[in-house]
Amino acid sequence: MSLQIAQLGAAIAKQSYIADDSLVSALHLSHVLGRPLLIEGEAGVGKTEVAKCLAQIDDAELIRLQCYEGLDAQHALYDWDYQRQLLAIQMAASADPESLKNTLYSHDFLIERPLLKAIASERPVVLLIDEIDRADEEFEALLLEVLSDFQISIPELGTFAARTRPRVILTSNGVRELSDALRRRCLYHYLDYPDAERERAIVKARLPDIDHHLNQQLVSVVQKLRGASMRKAPGIAETLDWAAALMQLEVNDLANSVDKVHHSLATLIKTREDLALIQADEQGFASLLDAAVSG
Repeated sequence: MSLQIAQLGAAIAKQSYIADDSLVSALHLSHVLGRPLLIEGEAGVGKTEVAKCLAQIDDAELIRLQCYEGLDAQHALYDWDYQRQLLAIQMAASADPESLKNTLYSHDFLIERPLLKAIASERPVVLLIDEIDRADEEFEALLLEVLSDFQISIPELGTFAARTRPRVILTSNGVRELSDALRRRCLYHYLDYPDAERERAIVKARLPDIDHHLNQQLVSVVQKLRGASMRKAPGIAETLDWAAALMQLEVNDLANSVDKVHHSLATLIKTREDLALIQADEQGFASLLDAAVSG
């Protein structure tokens, strides 16, 4: 591992994010090559947190574009302040039409949405395009110019090229397949659920006062739950919430605190079907605890 990659890994660790070597390497290459990084993985594995860590490390503004079905240029690139334009028209009714048009479609009436804001920023920014797989395929086409040349064309004003190239992170939960054109413009990393050792390290980094024995037990339970065909397997966020809840309830041993553990399940189980799946066992959640603790 090069010194630069090692330094990046150490900087990420200072943000209490435990990244494996492959993720750190992907982030380093994304930076030195000036290419966006597409991070794919299940919901709750920490994809969004990667962009937040980079913004903290670079002391840069985090600009987030949350994708959804129907997202278009008006909400992602730019828009015009129509109310102010209408007011300007009313105040300049006798003005020359061509002069008025040039005034209305100027920077004074331009609303910068996340993509244009990132391109136009004078200071380096981290641009997070979150859950790109939830947007329509048509929206991907809007991104191609931005991700290829880091520029945005506005018919009324011309082309805006990036003053400083943003660091771009795209995340995907795999809801739909992304286009080859988009993938070609990005470096790629698949972020999986952490193994037990790394998950314990994550919990310890975020909750340094947690009891060592409790950390081992709760991570063991979470790891087993992820293999139990749940509708919504617990992500890292749920692990951390559950750990914090158990600490608040003063639980130090899961096997000896079954009632309190049941009271904490709201932080771990997020669907009715999954709750029923756990309760369907003859001995309920206690048997899962015994299996995890003994294992």
